[in-house]
Amino acid sequence: MCGIVGIVGKSNINQALYDALTVLQHRGQDAAGMVTSKDGRLFLRKDNGLVRDVFRTRHMKELIGNVGIGHIRYPTAGSSSSAEAQPFYVNSPYGITLAHNGNLTNVAQLAKEIYESDLRHVNTNSDSEVLLNVFAHELSQRGKLQPTKEDVFAAVSRVHERCRGGYAVVAMITGYGVLGFRDPHGIRPIVFGQRETEQGVEYMIASESVALDVLGFTLIRDLAPGEAVYITEDGELHTRQCAANPVLNPCIFEHVYLARPDSIIDGVSVYKARLRMGEKLADKILRERPEHDIDVVIPIPDTSRTSALELANRMGIKYREGFVKNRYIGRTFIMPGQAARKKSVRQKLNAIELEFRGKNVMLVDDSIVRGTTCKQIIQMARDAGAKNVYFCSAAPAVRYQNVYGIDMPSVNELIAHNRTTDEIAELIGADWLVYQDLEDLIESVEGGKIQIDQFDCAVFDGVYVTGDIDAAYLQRIENQRNGLEQGAEQVSQATIGLHNNEAD
Repeated sequence: MCGIVGIVGKSNINQALYDALTVLQHRGQDAAGMVTSKDGRLFLRKDNGLVRDVFRTRHMKELIGNVGIGHIRYPTAGSSSSAEAQPFYVNSPYGITLAHNGNLTNVAQLAKEIYESDLRHVNTNSDSEVLLNVFAHELSQRGKLQPTKEDVFAAVSRVHERCRGGYAVVAMITGYGVLGFRDPHGIRPIVFGQRETEQGVEYMIASESVALDVLGFTLIRDLAPGEAVYITEDGELHTRQCAANPVLNPCIFEHVYLARPDSIIDGVSVYKARLRMGEKLADKILRERPEHDIDVVIPIPDTSRTSALELANRMGIKYREGFVKNRYIGRTFIMPGQAARKKSVRQKLNAIELEFRGKNVMLVDDSIVRGTTCKQIIQMARDAGAKNVYFCSAAPAVRYQNVYGIDMPSVNELIAHNRTTDEIAELIGADWLVYQDLEDLIESVEGGKIQIDQFDCAVFDGVYVTGDIDAAYLQRIENQRNGLEQGAEQVSQATIGLHNNEAD
């Protein structure tokens, strides 16, 4: 889960890129970067940190040009180095920069091919750099001094043939234009739009439609699975289906948690989908516990608010805001490392005792992944005087690894893996627990303007839509992750020891 943006404008677009990345900040808080182009030269700034911290006035002044792309990174295991901040750059052919959201599942094979056959060097552990080199190689194979749109689309077609997994990509070919494309399963979201200016039409490509809305762009549409959009520096827009057998299998977790509620993904309003999740969840609670004694429904801010409000309305129960959120603490789900997540929960939320004292409280969250956050929140509710604490999740139980770009690949981290609902309730300290049914979640998200073939629900049902994931692959990435996290923990402890010695 990262955020990407590309703009072809009529004047300097550094501020527009900055604003778009800020709007997409919920998709990643680990690193940010942007690159612009003017007169065949590239201007790049990227580093670890939030958008507001990475780009200072002195950097913005240097990011000149009317064409550029940007990226905000969500940390996955092993990606904490600033060397892996995006966009990435290769000088041949033409000078290409690329930013990517998702994950390549055959990255080891591709890296081997790039070195042995394509004769290219990859300098980091990032699959985004691998993807960039695959695209650059395929474009160079066209052998043109000046690439045409046909050359660009042919190179994307070869990327689809060689790469597996989920990916949404923006790339800039220096002096020629900006490219966006989506994997043949359409797992990760990407949209494009336009706005009228006095100088002419400007175009934007972004992860979510909300980035277009805020900057005054009109959404044209989502890219179809396997499709590419190429916008020349002169402002000519071209689209082409570049995959042989595309199918639309978007990630359903985008609607559960990842996307902003004011976005529209594949014709589906995220806000309306979350409202329907609340309705379905309320109906299940009423079926299973018709004699419930719930006094008040309280959301765990922010993502669950929409579902919780509709759940309360459907059940005829008071809805109250019982937690105050410190908005200067990031999203705990996407924080690097379990220690950081645990530490941040108490700093992030504080209970309003008035809403808990002596009441039977129903807490609503968008999902339960590791269980550590909701366990602490339930204890906070009890400490505030709640008589009973019930818990419900707007999503089904997360039982399986994700391999398409969400950082929860290890089953050992998932509280629901190989556990019953009652066992989970006991572990998190809830008096009882209700999960959304997968069928109800799918019905909640269906109903947009675009026909969705099948959702990627792998974290809930263990079905991987790309068809190339087996037990050996899952075990391999789990082993890699465990080794990386152990190393990161050792580095963290060494750093703490160093700081303590300095303090002495």
